[in-house]
Amino acid sequence: MMNKRAQQLLRILVERYIEDGQPVGSRTLSESPGMDLSPASIRNVMANLEEMGFITSPHTSAGRIPTARGYRYFVDTLLTTKPNVKEELRQQVEAQLNPDTPQRLANTTSQLLSELTSFAGVVLTPKRTNLAIRHIEFLSMGPKRVLLILVATDGSVQNRFLQTDRDYSNDELLEAANFLNKHYVGCSFLVMRERLHAELKQLQSDVTSLMTAALDAGESALNEKSDTLVLSGEHNLISSMDLGHNVDRLKQLFQVFEQKTALMQLLDFSQKAQGVQIFIGGESGMLPLDECALVTSPYAIDGEIVGTLGVIGPTRMAYERVIPIVDVTARLLSNALSQ
Repeated sequence: MMNKRAQQLLRILVERYIEDGQPVGSRTLSESPGMDLSPASIRNVMANLEEMGFITSPHTSAGRIPTARGYRYFVDTLLTTKPNVKEELRQQVEAQLNPDTPQRLANTTSQLLSELTSFAGVVLTPKRTNLAIRHIEFLSMGPKRVLLILVATDGSVQNRFLQTDRDYSNDELLEAANFLNKHYVGCSFLVMRERLHAELKQLQSDVTSLMTAALDAGESALNEKSDTLVLSGEHNLISSMDLGHNVDRLKQLFQVFEQKTALMQLLDFSQKAQGVQIFIGGESGMLPLDECALVTSPYAIDGEIVGTLGVIGPTRMAYERVIPIVDVTARLLSNALSQ
């Protein structure tokens, strides 16, 4: 257990290092408001903290910087965040996350997170597993060619061209669309296929083949692999992490961004947790990110979690500011998608 004196010193040290990025010495700590320990006593406490693995001395510097373990203790135990983000910030986020298609909202959200934090914003877009149908339309596009317009319950829109065995009149296209919209809105394609297969046998209509083709094309469109990672502001990390002269570290970092697989797995994992999750350094299991921190939060559509968003920055980030931004943005994105 860490006593109150050590906790206070660690909190001040982490806050000072986050603020200016310079190793913090005992003299600087002794001059901090509320610190009533002598430099000698501070050095003793710092030695204990270093022995416990919470701080370390870079190179030959007399000052200390937090370790990943020190940041973790700070975030879990010592960090105090404002219960609500400033109203101006909430309004700024809300104004840009108007109801729209999921993909455009994901792009906007990723860019917004990057702008608000000056780090990299990331969004794992909604999965389309077993989505239900909200609306279907057919449009004639020429001889034996029909455009299928499919709107899913998550707001996504898919367009597919159907090559038909004959020409269809506008009345026939309207008849087929009305039948599907009347009987199958709210149904997944799995349910739709089972019911439609039986009902089409009894339906004496010239548009049955068109509806069968629409079923095949629509199911393929909505159930295709759709986990997509939207990333914005990667260049911000070059300056914020002081990696400008470390070419190898830069290559490793941008390999993670280019390949995306490991990052998607991490975001998918954090989607299973409730609320904001924080991965510091090696906790992410991604070695190129051992100098990074990832703050994530899941977002939902109508109460069902469908994706994750977050911010990637250096371990030396202002957690008390970034955490509320991620939390509020996830809530407002959920609202926009649910509308």
